[in-house]
Amino acid sequence: MAEACPRASDSESVSSSDNEENWLNRPSARVGDDDDNDDDDDDDDEREEVSVVSLFDDRVFPDAPSMLAYCRDKFGFDFVAVRDRLALDFHGCVRLVNFVRRSVKDGAELPAEIGADHLADDKLLIPVLEDDALIFCLDELPEPQPGAAAGEEKGKAAGDGDGEGPLVDELLRKNAQLQAELERLAKQFTNYRLAVEQTLDKRWGVDEENEKAEASQTAAAPAAADKKDEKDESAYYFESYAHNDIHETMIKDGVRTDAYRDFIYGNKHLFAGKTVLDLGCGTGILSMFCAKAGAARVLAVDNSAILDRARENVFRNGLDGTITCIRGRIEDVVLPVAQVDVIVSEWMGYCLLYEAMLPSVLFARDRYLRPGGLLVPSHASMWLAPVADAEYLAENVDWWRDVYGFDMRAMQAGIYSDARMTVMPADAVCGEPCAFRMLDLHTVKAEDLVFEAKWRTALSDKASEALDGFLVWFDIFFGESRQEVVEATLTAKKWASAGRERVAFTTGPFGTETHWRQGLFLIDKTKAKEVEVAPGKTLTGEIAYTIPDGHARGLNIKLTWGLEGGDRQSQTWLLH
Repeated sequence: MAEACPRASDSESVSSSDNEENWLNRPSARVGDDDDNDDDDDDDDEREEVSVVSLFDDRVFPDAPSMLAYCRDKFGFDFVAVRDRLALDFHGCVRLVNFVRRSVKDGAELPAEIGADHLADDKLLIPVLEDDALIFCLDELPEPQPGAAAGEEKGKAAGDGDGEGPLVDELLRKNAQLQAELERLAKQFTNYRLAVEQTLDKRWGVDEENEKAEASQTAAAPAAADKKDEKDESAYYFESYAHNDIHETMIKDGVRTDAYRDFIYGNKHLFAGKTVLDLGCGTGILSMFCAKAGAARVLAVDNSAILDRARENVFRNGLDGTITCIRGRIEDVVLPVAQVDVIVSEWMGYCLLYEAMLPSVLFARDRYLRPGGLLVPSHASMWLAPVADAEYLAENVDWWRDVYGFDMRAMQAGIYSDARMTVMPADAVCGEPCAFRMLDLHTVKAEDLVFEAKWRTALSDKASEALDGFLVWFDIFFGESRQEVVEATLTAKKWASAGRERVAFTTGPFGTETHWRQGLFLIDKTKAKEVEVAPGKTLTGEIAYTIPDGHARGLNIKLTWGLEGGDRQSQTWLLH
């Protein structure tokens, strides 16, 4: 999920000369950094590792010299030799970098010998590759050797004197080698170039069509446009998904990953020949499932720095001809297609709606999904049940009152106001689970995600003790068409076993543990009145999901409860 580190905002359209001035004055370039890191110091130990992308393919290197050595050995292009022959200064080297990248991007052959006239266009000062680390590492290259340019010219003259001399033969050989390599790369990186082109054109304001598309998109999302010049307040969300551990946890969650794999591989007819959007692609695992299922094209979008690893994963598995990785928020990027046939996304957070990724999925649905297109998954249901677990309270709450003989109840601060994400045993549930919300992803709207719903449960035989709190979880369903209806009270277990093979899973206490666990809401008994629970009695109330101020991706969850016909009391828990 995604799909860390948001892309720089495109505050306004600027001229070519403004681009040159602003860009040349930028202090540094680090992969995964936001543009607001002006207060970074020059301490090399604190700098993030740069990633220098090859001039001719998408291989990444930790420094400029190793990348240029790779280009020299594999593609026959010696950047340092050309620099020395033409006696290029820093700006000349920038022009040379962008000339080569532009030629490769356009599928054009490099000249047999690059001359000063090839580098005369001032547009070559505009980076072809966004935040090109090579340009910021030019000072790492070896200093020009005295007389290098003169020696090169002398050698050239000697070759000219022989007509088809050794130097000319070598250049022709390298040119033929480069041409063959470029032809091979042209098909392999077509999708990659499209993604880079739309991002760069939008960033530098040199493509009118993208500007019009952006204006149209802004009209459809005025709230996002109003905040265009502001730092994304949820930058921490994307940054958190830049690290391996969270993705390892999600992929190793077999309930989650197996469900997506089983649905995609078990319904290849829904993906074969189709264009698929994987929103919040993370490591790219779902994109690769779709590609293996026969998708004609997969657009893998993520605003996290994990996308760099996803791109490498795609390349290493030979799927770069099908999967295009695109960095940015779906609300900001412009996809290289008008419509997609399927949207795949693993957007679910704690208590389903924590992290607020679903609105982005709904935006993509309304902006890109063709009429009749499919969302995967298709439905989500939300469940609540009362719990009573004296052992849990003793181990996690009362324990603080006697820690090696010391009263440390100060450590209980927030224990009743914060939601606790944990895995509760099934026997802690002391009432019939109640489905309080069903979301059909094909029709639900973003405003429907802030709501209040009623719930009702009959207390079970396990309700002989005091009511300790409430448990919230969700079930996920994978429908094969938009027409499939999932009844509000249908559990994932019943759906998966209903007549034919279907795919669904639960995060509740009656299923296999998942990384989402369940949301436990402990009643603050220092403030709440004791409810005289007993088997057979009915407990009713409301549950409300709201978004707290200053925490756009958090939740406030308010519960009201009481015995049927009796007084009600309420409590609000925070999930920030």
